[in-house]
Amino acid sequence: MKNLLIGTAALAMVAGAAFAESHSVVRLGTEGAYPPYNFINDAGEVDGFERVLGDELCARAELTCEWVTNDWDSIIPNLVSGNYDAIIAGMSITDEREEVVDFTQNYTPPSPSAFAAMGDVDLSGAVIAAQTGTIQAAHVTGMEGATLLEYPTPDETVAAVKAGEADAVLSDKDYLIPVVEEDADFSFIGEDVPLGGGIGMAFRESDPELRAKFDAAIQSMKDDGTLNALIAEHLGEDSPAF
Repeated sequence: MKNLLIGTAALAMVAGAAFAESHSVVRLGTEGAYPPYNFINDAGEVDGFERVLGDELCARAELTCEWVTNDWDSIIPNLVSGNYDAIIAGMSITDEREEVVDFTQNYTPPSPSAFAAMGDVDLSGAVIAAQTGTIQAAHVTGMEGATLLEYPTPDETVAAVKAGEADAVLSDKDYLIPVVEEDADFSFIGEDVPLGGGIGMAFRESDPELRAKFDAAIQSMKDDGTLNALIAEHLGEDSPAF
């Protein structure tokens, strides 16, 4: 799913020494606003593909974990400053982010992004909505003639198109599929856009041992086929798998 590094990457603080010395519980940071990857259910709890995945990874790594929600635009700075110990939030692996955090291997393959609009739109001269700090927003800035409108959440990007503030939205296709299916006025336009290196968990550079534990757990799920099963169940049978 998502996306490019947000500006405030240069926080100089590194939270704590070794994980084992400073934490008894691993705090997993997520956005809680990006279905089907992560969202808040009717009981007020984190839910979705990454909730199920994260719980399974913690079990395989023999770690006690708890979930923390954080707005997307500050999710990396608040990892670096120690508000939680890992990010599992539909975050695409990018070179720019890897200058600030360390990623596990990807737990989803690169998945296409897509444009959606209400009617025919000439993308070369369109106003395009994207979530702040995402690979989609970065892509729009490189489109000749297009104008980027950034919004804090993915739902707001769709709302902007419905309100006439933007001509189209660019987001992960997995996120937009239910939007298009549920609203007859919305449709995909143009070609899919391959972006990013797949989605991974992000860690402080000072926590290599913790990152390695989750990396091994991800690999074990790839090896036994359970990761592909989760992808098909939560992201759809047509979503790229390993």
